Amino acid sequence: MKLIYSLLLYFFMASFSSQAQAEKEALDKLSFMIGNWKGTSFSFSEKETKTTEVTEDVTYKMNGSLLVLDVKSSWIELHTIITYNSKEQCYYYHPFSKAGLRDKYKGNFEDNVFRVYFTKERRITFTLTKEGYFHEYGENLKNGSWEKYFEDILQPVK
Repeated sequence: MKLIYSLLLYFFMASFSSQAQAEKEALDKLSFMIGNWKGTSFSFSEKETKTTEVTEDVTYKMNGSLLVLDVKSSWIELHTIITYNSKEQCYYYHPFSKAGLRDKYKGNFEDNVFRVYFTKERRITFTLTKEGYFHEYGENLKNGSWEKYFEDILQPVK
């Protein structure tokens, strides 16, 4: 009987370890976001383009099982947690503001671009520029075309 319990425990732990490793490997793909960043945030409307300074600190937490983004500007203060669910093979984006958790949204990583869809018509994209700057932008789908509603271009803080 002791052998059966030992075997069950072994298979449970092996399965858990395998799942945790898959989640860590998926989050490792987002390592391009890691760092302390500073730059300009642009907000686009039909009437005007506004700018403000923005900082973003991105770190791994809990031994690489979470990616945490802290964004701060005169317009927004946002704490976001990104996780990966290996069973669903999906990233989740959990944004928190002073009002609390907004919701969780699905994301995907493809061709060195991390993208989160809030709805079918609204998304946010994270990537690096050719110069190595952290590039984050939000878009709305209008008349079949994606139009930016904000864009952050951030350099590493030295």
